[in-house]
Amino acid sequence: MKISVLVAAYNGEKYIAQQLASILPQLGEADELLISDDSRGPLTKEACRRFLKDPRVTYLEGPHKGIDKNKEFLLRQCTGDVAFLADQDDVWLPHKVKRVMAAIQGGACCVMHNARLTDSDLNPMGKSLFEVRHVGRGIFRNMLFNGYTGCCMALTRPTFEAALPFPEKIPMHDQWLGLVSERLGWVQFIEEPLMLWRRNEGSATGGKTSLLQKIIWRFNIAAAMLRYRKNK
Repeated sequence: MKISVLVAAYNGEKYIAQQLASILPQLGEADELLISDDSRGPLTKEACRRFLKDPRVTYLEGPHKGIDKNKEFLLRQCTGDVAFLADQDDVWLPHKVKRVMAAIQGGACCVMHNARLTDSDLNPMGKSLFEVRHVGRGIFRNMLFNGYTGCCMALTRPTFEAALPFPEKIPMHDQWLGLVSERLGWVQFIEEPLMLWRRNEGSATGGKTSLLQKIIWRFNIAAAMLRYRKNK
């Protein structure tokens, strides 16, 4: 199975080299790593430059329409049988790809693994992603309290293709991908942390949201799932 690692970047020059260095040794010669850069300046590309000599790495100009559109763009560009979503500022542990691919080869259409929370300097914060987000299986559960986190997910091609295009006005792409995966097949949850999940000032998730916005998002994701069930 060919692996595609999809890195959506935005002003990622501070940490992206460390992330790429943790990913590439785990990939085979036929695999690919795509970087879609939504930055307005050249700094992120400069931070990636030494990795662009690797024939497996492709740098792309992003669509500049936000993280969801950037991830959708990457999913449409990749050529692999399995897509690993990746953030620009985390660090993969050395056995991540092997563990996830074993689950995929065992029949999972989507894998969601645990991660160790760290500060910006990768110092452990004493908790795991599964503890913080109360991660678990269930469509209704994840519509109300989403535990799917894109940087810890990998999906087979039939699964992510079935989720495209992303509906408008949904909270986040990872929630949508997780819910569609549960509709289509078996989602494997791996309790073992396979990544260092860096929480820093540039993280794309974790901001505060008003109660009204949360209600609107839940309505939107429920409506999108109902349309999906009807159309499929």
